[in-house]
Amino acid sequence: MLIIGEKYKFIDIEKQKLKKYNLTFIEVNENLIDNIEKHIKNNKFEIIILNTNKKLSNKDVEYLTELQLKIHNSKFKIITIEHFLEQYLHKLYIPRDNSNISFLDDIKPFNKWQYFLKRVIDYSIAIPLGIVTTPIMLYSAYRIKKESPDGPVFFKQKRVGKNGEEFECIKFRSMKTNIEFFDHYTQENDPRIFKWGEIMRKTRIDELPQLWNVLKGEMHLIGPRAEWNELVKKYEKEWPFYHERHLIAPGITGWAQINYPYGKNMEDTYQKLMYDLYYIKNWSLWLEIKTIFKTAMVMVGRKGL
Repeated sequence: MLIIGEKYKFIDIEKQKLKKYNLTFIEVNENLIDNIEKHIKNNKFEIIILNTNKKLSNKDVEYLTELQLKIHNSKFKIITIEHFLEQYLHKLYIPRDNSNISFLDDIKPFNKWQYFLKRVIDYSIAIPLGIVTTPIMLYSAYRIKKESPDGPVFFKQKRVGKNGEEFECIKFRSMKTNIEFFDHYTQENDPRIFKWGEIMRKTRIDELPQLWNVLKGEMHLIGPRAEWNELVKKYEKEWPFYHERHLIAPGITGWAQINYPYGKNMEDTYQKLMYDLYYIKNWSLWLEIKTIFKTAMVMVGRKGL
């Protein structure tokens, strides 16, 4: 893959995922055509990705459009960074400077049929899962009280749900209550997390009480992460379109959670937002099943994020 420009900066996780494609990055400059020719001569590229906000000259555009005729390869194509991210990384490109908000055009709430399917999936999985995991939840309650006896078993907090309406989200408590500092984000080796709390977070056991939120209709099994109302206010100041993720109800797990690690800062939130909006835009029964399967792999320890 030959990537022209730096409009979108690929992060290390993405470079690792795309390693098999042998990425090559070049800048947009006065010698763009010569630069491309040099790389094409030495390598067999199947995809050229236009990753630039800079205006290409008429000569550059003419050259790029004629490449398809020169390269006798049915797989060869030239695509924009927006299409590339959706097709290969399954995330929606979001410009950092709000210069173009056309990406919002196709982001809509679920229609009646989609919502019906979502609720069928919610009940079909939440009820049996709640029954099967009852022993795990009882054991978790025991371990929480044993390792951190000063606090409650459950952690309850106001979260932002569908259409921006707040609800009380319930989880197993995984942090100590007698802590000396506060941080919105969980850090690596966070001293606030007790031993069983860390296990719960890695396996998603701490999320199991949210099955009650699902049955009440406040959440879906799959959807964007339910965020704390105070954090949402902070995010919306940074990204005015952040509330688009609230067009649907949040989920216990979601496309962002299985494709990106726990958020530690604003950059992580930006990255996860691209996955959340991709999920809303491209929702299908297959995407739902795929997310459920990947989540199951996380819970049984075969895949960690």
